[in-house]
Amino acid sequence: MQEQGGPVPVAGRIAIMDMLRGFALLGVFLMNIDFFARPLLAYSTGIAAGEGLDAAAAWLVLVFAQGKFWVLFALLFGMGFALMRERAVAAGRPFMAVYLRRLLLLAGFGLLHIVLLWPGDILLAYALAALGLLLFGALRGAAAGLLGALLYSAIVGLWALSGLAMQLAPESVLVEVQADLAAFAARVEAAAGVYAGGDFAAVTRQRIADYRELVTAALVYQLPMILGVFLVGRWLVDSGRLRDPAAHRRFFVVLAVAGSLLGAAGVAASLSFGTRFDPVDGFVEATFAQAWMAAGSLPLGLAYLAIFILLAGTAAGGRLLGLLAPAGRMALTLYLMQSLVASFVFYGYGLGLAGELGRAGQVGFVLLVFALQVLFAHWWFARFSIGPLEWLWRAGTYGRWPPLRLPAAA
Repeated sequence: MQEQGGPVPVAGRIAIMDMLRGFALLGVFLMNIDFFARPLLAYSTGIAAGEGLDAAAAWLVLVFAQGKFWVLFALLFGMGFALMRERAVAAGRPFMAVYLRRLLLLAGFGLLHIVLLWPGDILLAYALAALGLLLFGALRGAAAGLLGALLYSAIVGLWALSGLAMQLAPESVLVEVQADLAAFAARVEAAAGVYAGGDFAAVTRQRIADYRELVTAALVYQLPMILGVFLVGRWLVDSGRLRDPAAHRRFFVVLAVAGSLLGAAGVAASLSFGTRFDPVDGFVEATFAQAWMAAGSLPLGLAYLAIFILLAGTAAGGRLLGLLAPAGRMALTLYLMQSLVASFVFYGYGLGLAGELGRAGQVGFVLLVFALQVLFAHWWFARFSIGPLEWLWRAGTYGRWPPLRLPAAA
Protein backbone atom coordinates (compact mmCIF):
# COMPACT_ATOMS: atom_id res chain seq x y z
CA MET A 1 0.00 0.00 0.00
CA GLN A 2 2.74 2.46 0.93
CA GLU A 3 4.60 1.92 -2.33
CA GLN A 4 1.52 3.32 -4.15
CA GLY A 5 1.57 6.42 -2.00
CA GLY A 6 -0.10 6.93 1.34
CA PRO A 7 0.43 7.56 5.01
CA VAL A 8 3.68 6.35 6.51
CA PRO A 9 3.10 3.31 8.76
CA VAL A 10 4.11 3.63 12.39
CA ALA A 11 7.15 1.41 11.91
CA GLY A 12 8.43 3.77 9.19
CA ARG A 13 8.05 6.99 11.19
CA ILE A 14 10.94 8.82 12.86
CA ALA A 15 9.87 8.58 16.50
CA ILE A 16 11.83 11.62 17.67
CA MET A 17 9.85 13.83 15.27
CA ASP A 18 6.54 12.67 16.75
CA MET A 19 7.87 13.31 20.24
CA LEU A 20 9.03 16.80 19.22
CA ARG A 21 5.63 17.59 17.70
CA GLY A 22 3.98 16.65 20.97
CA PHE A 23 6.37 18.93 22.84
CA ALA A 24 5.77 21.77 20.38
CA LEU A 25 2.00 21.42 20.83
CA LEU A 26 2.38 22.28 24.51
CA GLY A 27 4.58 25.31 23.87
CA VAL A 28 2.31 26.70 21.15
CA PHE A 29 -0.74 26.35 23.39
CA LEU A 30 1.03 28.19 26.23
CA MET A 31 1.52 31.15 23.90
CA ASN A 32 -1.79 31.02 22.04
CA ILE A 33 -4.01 30.87 25.11
CA ASP A 34 -3.15 34.48 25.97
CA PHE A 35 -4.89 35.61 22.79
CA PHE A 36 -8.08 33.80 23.57
CA ALA A 37 -8.19 35.63 26.90
CA ARG A 38 -7.60 38.97 25.13
CA PRO A 39 -7.79 40.04 21.47
CA LEU A 40 -5.00 39.04 19.11
CA LEU A 41 -4.91 42.71 18.12
CA ALA A 42 -3.30 43.40 21.52
CA TYR A 43 -0.16 41.47 20.54
CA SER A 44 1.95 44.60 20.03
CA THR A 45 1.35 45.79 23.59
CA GLY A 46 3.46 42.99 25.07
CA ILE A 47 2.46 40.83 28.00
CA ALA A 48 -0.88 41.32 29.72
CA ALA A 49 -1.10 43.38 32.91
CA GLY A 50 -0.89 41.34 36.08
CA GLU A 51 0.73 40.97 39.47
CA GLY A 52 2.28 38.17 41.49
CA LEU A 53 1.85 34.75 39.88
CA ASP A 54 0.14 36.24 36.84
CA ALA A 55 3.10 38.55 36.17
CA ALA A 56 5.59 35.73 36.72
CA ALA A 57 3.69 33.37 34.41
CA ALA A 58 3.44 36.02 31.68
CA TRP A 59 7.18 36.75 31.90
CA LEU A 60 8.15 33.08 31.81
CA VAL A 61 5.98 32.36 28.75
CA LEU A 62 7.33 35.46 27.00
CA VAL A 63 10.95 34.47 27.62
CA PHE A 64 10.76 30.71 27.09
CA ALA A 65 7.79 30.15 24.75
CA GLN A 66 7.02 33.19 22.60
CA GLY A 67 8.36 32.64 19.10
CA LYS A 68 10.31 29.50 19.97
CA PHE A 69 7.62 26.89 19.48
CA TRP A 70 6.23 28.04 16.16
CA VAL A 71 9.87 27.83 15.06
CA LEU A 72 10.07 24.26 16.37
CA PHE A 73 6.85 23.35 14.55
CA ALA A 74 8.14 24.98 11.35
CA LEU A 75 11.41 23.03 11.59
CA LEU A 76 9.37 19.84 11.83
CA PHE A 77 7.23 20.88 8.87
CA GLY A 78 10.36 21.39 6.76
CA MET A 79 11.62 18.00 7.88
CA GLY A 80 8.31 16.42 6.90
CA PHE A 81 8.54 17.94 3.42
CA ALA A 82 12.04 16.55 2.94
CA LEU A 83 11.02 13.06 4.08
CA MET A 84 7.85 13.01 1.97
CA ARG A 85 9.76 14.06 -1.13
CA GLU A 86 12.58 11.61 -0.42
CA ARG A 87 10.16 8.69 -0.09
CA ALA A 88 8.30 9.65 -3.26
CA VAL A 89 11.53 9.86 -5.28
CA ALA A 90 12.81 6.56 -3.87
CA ALA A 91 9.54 4.82 -4.83
CA GLY A 92 9.34 6.48 -8.24
CA ARG A 93 6.05 8.19 -7.37
CA PRO A 94 4.91 11.67 -8.50
CA PHE A 95 5.36 14.24 -5.76
CA MET A 96 4.34 17.71 -6.91
CA ALA A 97 0.61 17.12 -7.43
CA VAL A 98 0.30 15.12 -4.20
CA TYR A 99 2.06 17.80 -2.18
CA LEU A 100 -0.01 20.60 -3.71
CA ARG A 101 -3.20 18.75 -2.71
CA ARG A 102 -1.76 18.37 0.77
CA LEU A 103 -1.11 22.12 1.00
CA LEU A 104 -4.53 23.01 -0.41
CA LEU A 105 -6.21 20.90 2.27
CA LEU A 106 -3.99 22.42 4.97
CA ALA A 107 -5.00 25.88 3.78
CA GLY A 108 -8.64 24.79 4.01
CA PHE A 109 -8.17 23.67 7.60
CA GLY A 110 -6.53 27.01 8.30
CA LEU A 111 -9.38 29.04 6.81
CA LEU A 112 -11.96 27.10 8.82
CA HIS A 113 -9.84 27.60 11.94
CA ILE A 114 -9.75 31.36 11.37
CA VAL A 115 -13.46 31.75 10.71
CA LEU A 116 -14.85 29.30 13.25
CA LEU A 117 -12.34 29.25 16.10
CA TRP A 118 -9.41 31.71 16.23
CA PRO A 119 -7.79 34.37 14.00
CA GLY A 120 -4.25 33.51 15.16
CA ASP A 121 -4.12 30.41 12.94
CA ILE A 122 -0.73 29.31 11.57
CA LEU A 123 -1.91 26.57 9.19
CA LEU A 124 -2.82 28.88 6.32
CA ALA A 125 0.52 30.66 6.61
CA TYR A 126 2.34 27.30 6.63
CA ALA A 127 0.49 26.22 3.48
CA LEU A 128 1.39 29.45 1.67
CA ALA A 129 5.02 29.45 2.83
CA ALA A 130 5.41 25.80 1.83
CA LEU A 131 4.92 26.78 -1.82
CA GLY A 132 8.42 28.23 -1.48
CA LEU A 133 9.72 24.77 -0.60
CA LEU A 134 8.59 23.64 -4.03
CA LEU A 135 10.25 26.69 -5.58
CA PHE A 136 13.57 25.82 -3.92
CA GLY A 137 13.08 22.09 -4.31
CA ALA A 138 16.45 21.63 -6.03
CA LEU A 139 18.36 22.88 -2.98
CA ARG A 140 19.94 20.22 -0.81
CA GLY A 141 21.75 20.00 2.50
CA ALA A 142 23.76 22.98 3.70
CA ALA A 143 22.61 25.18 0.81
CA ALA A 144 18.98 24.88 1.97
CA GLY A 145 19.97 25.57 5.58
CA LEU A 146 22.07 28.59 4.65
CA LEU A 147 19.34 30.12 2.49
CA GLY A 148 16.82 29.50 5.25
CA ALA A 149 18.96 31.21 7.88
CA LEU A 150 19.58 34.17 5.55
CA LEU A 151 15.86 34.55 4.78
CA TYR A 152 14.96 34.50 8.45
CA SER A 153 17.75 36.92 9.40
CA ALA A 154 16.87 39.32 6.57
CA ILE A 155 13.29 39.66 7.80
CA VAL A 156 14.46 40.18 11.39
CA GLY A 157 16.77 42.92 10.12
CA LEU A 158 13.96 44.50 8.11
CA TRP A 159 11.78 44.41 11.22
CA ALA A 160 14.44 46.23 13.24
CA LEU A 161 14.97 48.76 10.45
CA SER A 162 11.26 49.58 10.43
CA GLY A 163 11.55 50.46 14.12
CA LEU A 164 14.62 52.60 13.42
CA ALA A 165 12.82 54.37 10.58
CA MET A 166 9.96 55.30 12.90
CA GLN A 167 12.39 56.41 15.58
CA LEU A 168 14.03 58.82 13.10
CA ALA A 169 10.80 59.94 11.42
CA PRO A 170 9.88 63.64 11.55
CA GLU A 171 7.32 64.82 14.08
CA SER A 172 4.64 65.34 11.43
CA VAL A 173 4.82 61.65 10.47
CA LEU A 174 4.78 60.51 14.09
CA VAL A 175 1.63 62.54 14.80
CA GLU A 176 -0.19 60.75 11.98
CA VAL A 177 1.09 57.35 13.08
CA GLN A 178 0.04 57.96 16.68
CA ALA A 179 -3.43 59.01 15.54
CA ASP A 180 -3.73 55.73 13.64
CA LEU A 181 -2.47 53.83 16.69
CA ALA A 182 -5.00 55.53 18.95
CA ALA A 183 -7.80 54.46 16.60
CA PHE A 184 -6.32 50.95 16.54
CA ALA A 185 -6.24 50.85 20.37
CA ALA A 186 -9.94 51.76 20.41
CA ARG A 187 -10.66 48.85 18.06
CA VAL A 188 -8.74 46.52 20.36
CA GLU A 189 -10.91 47.62 23.28
CA ALA A 190 -14.07 47.12 21.24
CA ALA A 191 -12.89 43.66 20.12
CA ALA A 192 -12.32 42.63 23.74
CA GLY A 193 -15.97 43.37 24.48
CA VAL A 194 -17.17 41.36 21.49
CA TYR A 195 -15.10 38.30 22.39
CA ALA A 196 -16.16 38.38 26.05
CA GLY A 197 -19.88 38.93 25.48
CA GLY A 198 -20.78 38.40 21.84
CA ASP A 199 -22.79 35.56 20.37
CA PHE A 200 -21.28 33.19 17.80
CA ALA A 201 -22.16 35.37 14.82
CA ALA A 202 -20.67 38.51 16.40
CA VAL A 203 -17.48 36.72 17.46
CA THR A 204 -17.11 35.17 14.00
CA ARG A 205 -17.36 38.61 12.36
CA GLN A 206 -14.74 39.88 14.81
CA ARG A 207 -12.40 36.96 14.08
CA ILE A 208 -12.55 37.67 10.36
CA ALA A 209 -12.03 41.41 10.90
CA ASP A 210 -9.06 40.79 13.20
CA TYR A 211 -7.41 38.45 10.73
CA ARG A 212 -7.86 40.87 7.87
CA GLU A 213 -6.54 43.82 9.88
CA LEU A 214 -3.57 42.26 11.65
CA VAL A 215 -2.50 38.95 10.23
CA THR A 216 -2.74 39.69 6.50
CA ALA A 217 -0.39 42.66 6.99
CA ALA A 218 1.95 40.54 9.10
CA LEU A 219 2.21 37.89 6.36
CA VAL A 220 4.73 40.10 4.54
CA TYR A 221 7.13 39.40 7.40
CA GLN A 222 5.77 36.04 8.45
CA LEU A 223 5.87 34.04 5.21
CA PRO A 224 9.59 34.52 4.41
CA MET A 225 10.48 33.78 8.03
CA ILE A 226 8.43 30.58 8.01
CA LEU A 227 9.96 29.50 4.69
CA GLY A 228 13.41 30.17 6.12
CA VAL A 229 12.74 27.89 9.07
CA PHE A 230 11.28 25.24 6.75
CA LEU A 231 14.55 25.23 4.80
CA VAL A 232 16.61 24.89 7.98
CA GLY A 233 14.46 21.88 8.92
CA ARG A 234 15.05 20.41 5.48
CA TRP A 235 18.80 20.76 6.01
CA LEU A 236 18.56 18.80 9.27
CA VAL A 237 16.92 15.90 7.45
CA ASP A 238 19.26 16.02 4.46
CA SER A 239 22.22 15.84 6.84
CA GLY A 240 21.00 12.46 8.14
CA ARG A 241 21.29 13.59 11.75
CA LEU A 242 17.62 13.00 12.59
CA ARG A 243 17.78 9.36 11.56
CA ASP A 244 20.68 8.53 13.87
CA PRO A 245 20.97 11.17 16.62
CA ALA A 246 23.27 8.96 18.70
CA ALA A 247 25.89 9.00 15.95
CA HIS A 248 25.72 12.80 15.83
CA ARG A 249 25.60 13.52 19.56
CA ARG A 250 28.47 16.01 19.34
CA PHE A 251 26.59 18.04 16.73
CA PHE A 252 23.49 18.27 18.94
CA VAL A 253 25.58 19.24 21.97
CA VAL A 254 27.17 22.08 19.99
CA LEU A 255 23.77 23.12 18.60
CA ALA A 256 22.26 23.14 22.10
CA VAL A 257 25.04 25.30 23.54
CA ALA A 258 25.41 27.70 20.61
CA GLY A 259 21.67 28.06 20.11
CA SER A 260 21.10 28.72 23.81
CA LEU A 261 23.80 31.42 23.95
CA LEU A 262 22.71 33.20 20.76
CA GLY A 263 19.04 32.89 21.64
CA ALA A 264 19.57 34.17 25.17
CA ALA A 265 21.37 37.22 23.77
CA GLY A 266 18.41 38.01 21.50
CA VAL A 267 15.88 37.55 24.30
CA ALA A 268 17.95 39.69 26.69
CA ALA A 269 18.14 42.47 24.08
CA SER A 270 14.37 42.26 23.65
CA LEU A 271 13.74 42.50 27.38
CA SER A 272 15.92 45.60 27.57
CA PHE A 273 13.20 47.48 25.67
CA GLY A 274 10.50 46.31 28.10
CA THR A 275 7.76 43.71 28.28
CA ARG A 276 4.66 45.94 28.26
CA PHE A 277 4.13 48.85 25.88
CA ASP A 278 1.72 51.75 25.60
CA PRO A 279 -0.37 51.12 22.47
CA VAL A 280 0.19 54.68 21.20
CA ASP A 281 3.49 56.00 22.58
CA GLY A 282 5.38 52.71 22.92
CA PHE A 283 5.19 51.43 19.35
CA VAL A 284 8.89 52.03 18.55
CA GLU A 285 10.10 50.19 21.65
CA ALA A 286 7.59 47.42 20.96
CA THR A 287 8.93 47.01 17.41
CA PHE A 288 12.54 46.73 18.61
CA ALA A 289 11.51 44.28 21.35
CA GLN A 290 9.66 42.07 18.87
CA ALA A 291 12.55 42.16 16.37
CA TRP A 292 15.10 41.11 19.00
CA MET A 293 12.77 38.41 20.32
CA ALA A 294 12.48 37.05 16.79
CA ALA A 295 16.28 37.18 16.47
CA GLY A 296 16.55 34.92 19.50
CA SER A 297 13.72 32.58 18.55
CA LEU A 298 15.38 30.62 15.74
CA PRO A 299 18.58 29.77 17.67
CA LEU A 300 16.54 28.95 20.77
CA GLY A 301 14.12 26.81 18.75
CA LEU A 302 17.13 24.87 17.42
CA ALA A 303 18.53 24.62 20.96
CA TYR A 304 15.21 23.24 22.23
CA LEU A 305 15.27 20.66 19.44
CA ALA A 306 18.86 19.65 20.26
CA ILE A 307 18.27 19.45 24.03
CA PHE A 308 15.12 17.40 23.49
CA ILE A 309 16.97 14.97 21.21
CA LEU A 310 19.81 14.60 23.71
CA LEU A 311 17.39 13.91 26.56
CA ALA A 312 15.39 11.47 24.44
CA GLY A 313 18.61 9.58 23.80
CA THR A 314 18.86 8.61 27.48
CA ALA A 315 16.95 5.66 28.91
CA ALA A 316 14.87 7.69 31.37
CA GLY A 317 14.42 10.62 28.99
CA GLY A 318 13.35 8.34 26.17
CA ARG A 319 10.66 6.71 28.30
CA LEU A 320 9.34 10.02 29.62
CA LEU A 321 9.43 12.02 26.38
CA GLY A 322 8.14 9.03 24.45
CA LEU A 323 4.80 9.63 26.15
CA LEU A 324 4.42 12.66 23.89
CA ALA A 325 4.77 10.68 20.65
CA PRO A 326 1.05 9.76 20.25
CA ALA A 327 0.15 13.45 20.66
CA GLY A 328 2.67 14.31 17.97
CA ARG A 329 1.14 11.76 15.61
CA MET A 330 -2.17 13.65 15.73
CA ALA A 331 -0.79 17.19 16.01
CA LEU A 332 -3.30 18.70 13.56
CA THR A 333 -6.26 17.23 15.45
CA LEU A 334 -4.95 18.36 18.85
CA TYR A 335 -3.96 21.85 17.63
CA LEU A 336 -7.48 22.51 16.39
CA MET A 337 -8.96 20.82 19.46
CA GLN A 338 -7.05 23.28 21.65
CA SER A 339 -8.68 26.17 19.82
CA LEU A 340 -12.11 24.54 20.03
CA VAL A 341 -11.85 24.12 23.81
CA ALA A 342 -10.32 27.56 24.40
CA SER A 343 -12.88 29.36 22.22
CA PHE A 344 -15.71 27.77 24.23
CA VAL A 345 -14.09 28.65 27.56
CA PHE A 346 -13.17 32.26 26.75
CA TYR A 347 -15.70 33.57 24.22
CA GLY A 348 -19.14 34.98 24.91
CA TYR A 349 -21.02 32.13 23.24
CA GLY A 350 -19.36 29.76 25.75
CA LEU A 351 -18.26 30.46 29.31
CA GLY A 352 -17.17 34.01 28.48
CA LEU A 353 -13.99 34.01 30.61
CA ALA A 354 -12.07 36.38 28.32
CA GLY A 355 -10.49 39.04 30.52
CA GLU A 356 -11.35 37.08 33.68
CA LEU A 357 -8.65 34.38 33.87
CA GLY A 358 -5.15 35.65 34.68
CA ARG A 359 -1.97 34.40 33.06
CA ALA A 360 -1.19 31.91 35.84
CA GLY A 361 -4.70 30.48 35.55
CA GLN A 362 -4.25 30.24 31.79
CA VAL A 363 -1.02 28.25 32.22
CA GLY A 364 -2.78 25.88 34.62
CA PHE A 365 -5.63 25.51 32.12
CA VAL A 366 -3.16 24.70 29.32
CA LEU A 367 -1.37 22.07 31.41
CA LEU A 368 -4.67 20.41 32.30
CA VAL A 369 -6.00 20.39 28.74
CA PHE A 370 -2.71 19.17 27.32
CA ALA A 371 -2.46 16.34 29.86
CA LEU A 372 -5.97 15.24 28.85
CA GLN A 373 -4.98 15.46 25.19
CA VAL A 374 -1.98 13.20 25.74
CA LEU A 375 -4.21 10.67 27.50
CA PHE A 376 -6.72 10.93 24.65
CA ALA A 377 -3.97 10.36 22.08
CA HIS A 378 -2.81 7.21 23.86
CA TRP A 379 -6.40 5.96 24.04
CA TRP A 380 -6.99 6.77 20.38
CA PHE A 381 -3.90 5.01 19.03
CA ALA A 382 -4.69 1.90 21.03
CA ARG A 383 -7.70 1.59 18.70
CA PHE A 384 -6.94 3.54 15.53
CA SER A 385 -3.97 3.89 13.19
CA ILE A 386 -4.22 7.61 12.44
CA GLY A 387 -5.72 10.75 14.01
CA PRO A 388 -9.23 11.78 12.86
CA LEU A 389 -8.31 15.00 11.05
CA GLU A 390 -5.06 13.46 9.83
CA TRP A 391 -7.24 10.71 8.33
CA LEU A 392 -9.25 13.28 6.37
CA TRP A 393 -6.08 15.12 5.38
CA ARG A 394 -4.38 11.96 4.10
CA ALA A 395 -7.52 10.85 2.28
CA GLY A 396 -7.69 14.13 0.39
CA THR A 397 -3.96 14.09 -0.29
CA TYR A 398 -3.77 10.56 -1.71
CA GLY A 399 -7.28 10.29 -3.15
CA ARG A 400 -8.42 7.30 -1.11
CA TRP A 401 -9.44 6.52 2.44
CA PRO A 402 -6.54 5.13 4.48
CA PRO A 403 -7.34 2.40 7.03
CA LEU A 404 -8.55 3.98 10.26
CA ARG A 405 -9.05 1.12 12.72
CA LEU A 406 -6.15 -1.02 13.81
CA PRO A 407 -6.28 -4.66 12.69
CA ALA A 408 -7.59 -6.98 15.39
CA ALA A 409 -4.13 -8.56 15.79
CA ALA A 410 -2.67 -5.17 16.73
